[in-house]
Amino acid sequence: MTPRERIASARLYLVCDARPRAFLEAALRGGVDIVQLRDKRLGDDGLIAAAREFRAAADAHGALFILNDRPDLVAACGADGVHVGQEDGSPAAARAAVGPDAIVGRSTHAPAQGAEADADPDVDYLAAGPVHVTPTKPGRPAAGPEYVRWAAEHVHKPWFAIGGLDERTTPAVVALGARRIVVVRAIAGAADPEAAARALRAALEVPVGAP
Repeated sequence: MTPRERIASARLYLVCDARPRAFLEAALRGGVDIVQLRDKRLGDDGLIAAAREFRAAADAHGALFILNDRPDLVAACGADGVHVGQEDGSPAAARAAVGPDAIVGRSTHAPAQGAEADADPDVDYLAAGPVHVTPTKPGRPAAGPEYVRWAAEHVHKPWFAIGGLDERTTPAVVALGARRIVVVRAIAGAADPEAAARALRAALEVPVGAP
């Protein structure tokens, strides 16, 4: 099964900066399905070095490893694919760089962007949000719950609600139809990342595709 084929079964997606393997292992034990390396401080060599821990931890737990915004480094990092934002270049360019079997994810912030990504053959999954304003994306206004509701009704590809989601706020997006979420601080900032991941996973335990 290719990485592109595996994305449909993923539920809990963690985005974080360069971290030691012990942290990543704890999050994965707790139920994380995808880990994304997003570290704007690092140059190419630093990303490649940090990626070794992500790749090893993902392999140990049967998880996927995604690189943020650098399709040109996917092969060097041993990543399963890349995530590109609206300002990071086109999915077609990312696909050309990573090849036919790797994952290409796309950030979307409104229905028009969601519909475009859903129809794009180069996009494998969408991130829909931010649901709430988040310091992870300063200056980005919240898309709000309305966009989550729209995605649940209209998007056919796997999609993940994102933005200010934690154990407290996740049940509300699940009630709106979200079956997958992306988190950053809810796990990356937790004293016990394994426990935090387990709590989030429990909040998501509605079968994929359920109405």
